[in-house]
Amino acid sequence: MRNHRRTLITAVAAVGALTALAACGNGSDSSASGSGKAAGGTYTFWDPYPQFDASSDWGKLVTKCGSDAGVTIKRTGMDTSDLGNKALLAAQQGNAPDVMLVDNPVVSTLVEAGILNKMDDLGIATTSIQKNIIGAGTLHGYPYGVPIGANTLALYYNKKVLSAAHVDPASLTNWAALSEALKKVKAAGKKGITFSAINTEEGSFQFLPWFWGSGADLTKLDSDKGVAALSLWKQWVDEGYAPKDVLQNTQTTSWQEFATGEYAFGENGTWQLGNAEKTGFDYGVVSIPGQDGGAAPVPTGGEFVTVPVQKDTSRYDVTKKIVTCLTSDANLLPTDTTLAYVAPVTAVQAQQVKADPKLKPWVAAVAAARGRTSDGLGTRYPTISQPLWTAVQAALSGGQSPQAALDAAQKAADKGNG
Repeated sequence: MRNHRRTLITAVAAVGALTALAACGNGSDSSASGSGKAAGGTYTFWDPYPQFDASSDWGKLVTKCGSDAGVTIKRTGMDTSDLGNKALLAAQQGNAPDVMLVDNPVVSTLVEAGILNKMDDLGIATTSIQKNIIGAGTLHGYPYGVPIGANTLALYYNKKVLSAAHVDPASLTNWAALSEALKKVKAAGKKGITFSAINTEEGSFQFLPWFWGSGADLTKLDSDKGVAALSLWKQWVDEGYAPKDVLQNTQTTSWQEFATGEYAFGENGTWQLGNAEKTGFDYGVVSIPGQDGGAAPVPTGGEFVTVPVQKDTSRYDVTKKIVTCLTSDANLLPTDTTLAYVAPVTAVQAQQVKADPKLKPWVAAVAAARGRTSDGLGTRYPTISQPLWTAVQAALSGGQSPQAALDAAQKAADKGNG
């Protein structure tokens, strides 16, 4: 019991490091406090959507899935960080919720703490889910949740700004072409690119496409490839292609800069599609290019429906029905439209694109995406991500060279995983 308690305490620290991302559509305040499993015909459900009340489409779906299973669902929405920490505390106290929707990087932390069930053990199928999406919730070969959708990053561009600078979006196939485009935009009197390099998980999230796009590996932060990626961002800031305030930009403030119409490019996510329609200017979307061409791997955002371990295992039969309902193809389509997610199932993605052709580049981006905790990283990811965003800050501010910053990051990551 003492070892389990120590594992839970360690897990709380790891969840704390994974702060809430705008990528996951989170609200900022909890609308209710969590409560444990209730007896009889009531099942508890926690999610990171305090912005959606019972009258919302999401709230109605949760209620419907409970009714279809013959029970009442008591739903609590709270901030992502609060949810992860409260889940660990509830597990320690033996009153975890029946079903829980959690941000995908948190899944591995909860698994290591021993509080989540394998989907295979519950008889919940995941074979239709795209492998790169389910990978974010897979540990040791077993999925511990079902994704309700995914979002990720790409480059929004302002058509008018690019046209004035004589830049063809189709030419943006590698880093050199993109840097040349930024040079032309600046020469034409406009601003280049805005992104988030803030010293939080959002900064790592936005840097990963460039890091991975160089061919770098998160277990070797200080490789030549990693240095090339950080040097690219530093070049853009030094040349005035990107504003110095990227060091303080969240993904929201970065978007607000792009929405002024002064910038050629804005690195941002699927969740900004609704806002893009409100900018008042024509925009397009292209994949973030890899260093030598092709679409760079981008990190997946999004949540997994998980099933915490219960003392009363007889509850799992109804829980399975609730999870299956929430993640069925019929319910994924309207859910992902509401949450601005790309569905994790190919057949539903095709329906999404048919209904809204503007989702086509985002479906392609998700297909090239990877989970931050994938490739066996699991709970090691937070101890790598924090040194990475620290290195980005150090290099872009001029405090250290990209090589020195990433050398220090690798030493910190090694210490954290020691």
